Amino acid sequence: MDQYAWILWAILSVFLIIAEIFTLGFVLFWFGIGAAIAAFAGYLGVGVFGQFLIFALVSIVLTVMSKTIFEQYYPHNDGERLKTGVETLPGQIGTVKRASKGALNEATVRAFGTNWKAYPEHDDEVLKEGEKVEIVRVEGSTIYVRQAKRELRGWNE
Repeated sequence: MDQYAWILWAILSVFLIIAEIFTLGFVLFWFGIGAAIAAFAGYLGVGVFGQFLIFALVSIVLTVMSKTIFEQYYPHNDGERLKTGVETLPGQIGTVKRASKGALNEATVRAFGTNWKAYPEHDDEVLKEGEKVEIVRVEGSTIYVRQAKRELRGWNE
């Protein structure tokens, strides 16, 4: 059985490298490389225990090295995080499509092609149909807005 163990390592290597395509972590690839090197060692005649040690050592070393490299070159603190989706709305300009009404001054604002339930930032403000507003914050599916200043980017769009 020892002479055919390298085939199992080769199959495991292919499986792990293919499985990496479907995951987000970029860890399985290194274990796939470790399995490929263990398969090569097995093909050269190294025993099963030696193959396992080679697999473990190579996989762990590659994982640690890549984690160190990724942390060094790809910062991921919140200050430099790319904003997407709803996170991009604060500071943007929208147009009031339905004026304020009711005790809470609820209005409808269109921003980025979507209608949002909107409330003025301050309770005493009234939102008029057609006016430009700046989105202050988003809470769930509701936005809070204030009148846009003329110097803001996109106020007349």
